[in-house]
Amino acid sequence: MYRTKNPALNDMVFVFKGMIDDKMTIQGVVEKGAITFAIMLLSGLSIWGLALTGSPEIAFMLSIVGWVVGFIFFFVMLFTGLADNPLAVLTYAALQGLFLGGTTLIFESAYPGIAIQAFLGTTAVFGGMLIIYRTGVIPVTENFRIALFSAMSAIFMIYMLTLILSIFGIEIPYIHSSGPIGIGFSVLVIGIGAFCLASDFDFVERGVENGAPKSMEWRAVFGLMVTLIWIYLEMLRLLAKLNSRR
Repeated sequence: MYRTKNPALNDMVFVFKGMIDDKMTIQGVVEKGAITFAIMLLSGLSIWGLALTGSPEIAFMLSIVGWVVGFIFFFVMLFTGLADNPLAVLTYAALQGLFLGGTTLIFESAYPGIAIQAFLGTTAVFGGMLIIYRTGVIPVTENFRIALFSAMSAIFMIYMLTLILSIFGIEIPYIHSSGPIGIGFSVLVIGIGAFCLASDFDFVERGVENGAPKSMEWRAVFGLMVTLIWIYLEMLRLLAKLNSRR
C-alpha cells in the first residue's frame, strides 16, 4: 500500500502488483505531462494575445473565469475521482492557463522581465528537486509525508484566512510585504512546494513499481501540475517583493 500527502493525490492507494495489464509507466507520465502543460501554456498565451491586441477587458474577464471555475473544479476533481480522467485534467489545465496568463501579465506589467524569471525559477526548482530525489538525499518516508502534510495544511489555512480577511479589507501584516518576513514567508512556501515535488516523484515511482493502472498517469500529472502552479505563483510573489525593494 502507498499514499502520498499531495492533496491532489492523497486518495490514491496502490495495491496488488501484477493484476493489471495496461500499467502506469514513467514514459506515459512524461508524455501526458507534456500534452497537459502545452495546453496550459497555449491557454495562457491566448490571454496575452487578447490583451496585447486591444482586448484587455476580455482577457481580464477570461482570467477571472479561469480562476473561479478552476478553483471550484479542483475540489470537484479532488472528491469525485475525476483526477484520473484525461478530459478533466486537460480542462483544468486550460482553466489554469487562463488564470496564470492573466496573473502573469499583471506582474509583468508592473515588473518587466518577471515572467521569464518566475518560469526559469520554477524550472530550476523542479530540476533541482528531481536530481535530489533521484540521488536519495531526501528520503520520502511516512514521517516526511506527515510533516509535509502538516506544513501544507498550515499554509492553506493562512491562504484561506488571507482571502476571508481581504473581503473585509483587512490584510495580514508582514507576510505579504516586501520586508524580510514577507520574503522569508515566500521562500518558505517555495521550499514546501519543492518538498511536495519530491512526494509527487515518489508517487510516480511507487505507482510504476506497484503496477498501478495506466489511468493513474493522469492523476500523477494532475498532482504535479497543482504543485508546479503553486510554486510558480509563489515565485512571482517572491520576485515582485524583491523588485519592489529596489
